[in-house]
Amino acid sequence: MTETVKVALLGCGVVGSEVVRLLDDQAADLTARVGAPLELVGIAVRRPGRHQDVPAHLLTTDAEALVARDDVDVVVEVVGGIEPVRSLLLTALRSGKSVVSANKALLADDGATLHDAAAQAGVDLYYEAAVAGAIPLLRPLRESLAGDRINRVIGIVNGTTNYILSRMDATGAGFDEALAEATQLGYAEADPTADVDGYDAAAKAAILAGLAFHTRVTMSDVHREGISDVTAADIASAKAMDCTVKMLAICERRATDGGAQVAVRAHPAMIPRSHPLAGVGDAFNAVFVEAEAAGSLMFYGRGAGGAPTASAVLGDLVAVARNRVSGSRGAGESAYADLPVQPMGETVTRYHVSLDVDDQPGVLASVAGAFADEGVSIKTVRQEGRGDAATLVLVTHSAPDAALDRTVRKLSGMPFVGRAASVMRVEGLATD
Repeated sequence: MTETVKVALLGCGVVGSEVVRLLDDQAADLTARVGAPLELVGIAVRRPGRHQDVPAHLLTTDAEALVARDDVDVVVEVVGGIEPVRSLLLTALRSGKSVVSANKALLADDGATLHDAAAQAGVDLYYEAAVAGAIPLLRPLRESLAGDRINRVIGIVNGTTNYILSRMDATGAGFDEALAEATQLGYAEADPTADVDGYDAAAKAAILAGLAFHTRVTMSDVHREGISDVTAADIASAKAMDCTVKMLAICERRATDGGAQVAVRAHPAMIPRSHPLAGVGDAFNAVFVEAEAAGSLMFYGRGAGGAPTASAVLGDLVAVARNRVSGSRGAGESAYADLPVQPMGETVTRYHVSLDVDDQPGVLASVAGAFADEGVSIKTVRQEGRGDAATLVLVTHSAPDAALDRTVRKLSGMPFVGRAASVMRVEGLATD
């Protein structure tokens, strides 16, 4: 038996405590799978007194000293945030320690620096738990599909927003009511900003796009919109189209006259109820991957929570530890393609537009003319009268985002248009 692989853990909250439990409960199985025992030699926390279930001799408040210890082989990080975590992980990597992280924000913000440090030191950087919890998604993109060309990744990667939108669809509730329910049930944090404003989904989209398209993509490259402006009227309008509203992360390889580009976005969208993602409810995640040879693949499961996320962390830890035992290294970063990121204004999709207008002759023709002026083709129109006013609901054919934006601004300036009550993208598996 090879000597023990020694592990340092940064963080012991909901996920970290589950990692500690699994390391203890499954010690014999993990040893057999790795080919050597895994020994937890230290846990860095801010307040040791809050961790009564963890052996006191393992706890420390000095994370810097822990990651710098000569006897540590692997550092597992489940703290989150950018600093001081980035500095700690760079210290670990540069001193020859492999790293397992669940930190989507850091990887989306500055994953390149971490990857470079891992490559220079010849060690592993694994982060399956950073996207979609227990769902095995990143490793298939990085390894199983390495011989294929991926053209599109689209999915539900945030359980909180999916729960909120699912409840709005099922009950007719407004956003605030559904958010309050999600908070009461523990699906939403006390401060839900990262989820409902789309930051969480955008960070995950950046990671997915980087792996899928062999291109470095950061959070700043991702167009982001949240769900706080989604109304019960939007949900009802989607139902009238036999659609539902989902918060989606969408990563695409797009062909342009100048060559391939990468388009990455995270925003709410209407999708047909026949779409497999439409039936993904509660706080579950699901991701479609479209590859040229493999076709369409779907990954589904729990995307958050202590035990599911810890499962992904342990999977990475086993893989990294096996490499340490065998003296090898796993697949590193692949960014050879270095594709440019397509500006959101050039990204093509369909739109649902709801307008409050005066109910008088010529209004529809003027509205249609505004769309035509910008080269946006209308697929369907529905009018709902309310006395002297009316609501026009239009669904477009595919058009560039910038053209749609110009159209909406032009419409808002027309005297017979009260306001654009709703502008939402309509998505399917393929752009049409």
